[in-house]
Amino acid sequence: MLKPAGQTHTYTAVARSRGAPARARTPLVGSSVGMMGALSVARRVAPSLAGVLVQGESGTGKELLARIIHDQGLRAGGPFVAVNCAAITETLLETELFGHERGAFTGAVARRVGRFERASGGTLFLDEVGDMSPAMQAKILRALQENEIERVGGDVPVQVDVRVVAATNRDLLAEVLAGRFREDLYYRLAVVTVHLPALRERGNDVELLARHFASEYAGELGRPVPLIADATLGFLRAYAWPGNVRQLRNVIQRALLVQDGDTLLPEHLAPEVRGDAGPARPDAPHAADGPFLSLREVEERHIRRALSLTDGNLGHAAEILGIHRNTLRQKLRRIG
Repeated sequence: MLKPAGQTHTYTAVARSRGAPARARTPLVGSSVGMMGALSVARRVAPSLAGVLVQGESGTGKELLARIIHDQGLRAGGPFVAVNCAAITETLLETELFGHERGAFTGAVARRVGRFERASGGTLFLDEVGDMSPAMQAKILRALQENEIERVGGDVPVQVDVRVVAATNRDLLAEVLAGRFREDLYYRLAVVTVHLPALRERGNDVELLARHFASEYAGELGRPVPLIADATLGFLRAYAWPGNVRQLRNVIQRALLVQDGDTLLPEHLAPEVRGDAGPARPDAPHAADGPFLSLREVEERHIRRALSLTDGNLGHAAEILGIHRNTLRQKLRRIG
């Protein structure tokens, strides 16, 4: 049985400013218990100024949830400024966050306003906050406690007024217990904690999201919304999605680009989603459509294939997988 890709019954949250139309932004689509619970907590905490820590794997939509908290809160009319703490070296991160004065270092030909100042009156989103060094953690804590920062190369305090929403793909409390993250900063950031479930934990949301992305990209291509074959949906449901929603979006986009009819068929999916990434274990149980693999086996095969396609380039492989480079490193260490 074929089903129209664009017909779904789901809760869709789109971040918006008060009194303003919805922005052109990918919504959080889902009807699973885990996703509805996360959205419910986000909506309740939005009107406050409490610090919020969003936890979840890379690609689950942490920044989207942070934007919803901002846009439904008291500071919706102020700026929303995001920074990925894992994507910038520590020296550059300090400049990004706090800015610098002219002449602070070679190449600093003019004063630079940092993210804290730019977010004043609004929300500062600190993504992958668990990757910050202890020294940077101390500087962030002081900025939050004193509501002021000092630009690199400067000695005059600058008053700032920001609400911080932080996010991490790590178990930050475990990092505190291991001595890798400051306990005082953790409790300041995590007044309220929201957990975004991995896509493999969201049941029928995989199908809802696939239909949403198919409709979205069909519109971009100026084509009718395609049908999705039941066999295609079967592969999508069975896959482990190590890159979560970000990876599913890329897979559906690719499928529409190679599709040559009015239906998304299994052959339009990436090989790893169909399980074509290598030989199965001889003792693995079989489903009706082929060997049945554990989630760990599916993820490992997918990672190995991405590394093979990129000749071992971690950055490129992480981009293909739809995850951050640091997340890929963690998974490789676990695989050994």
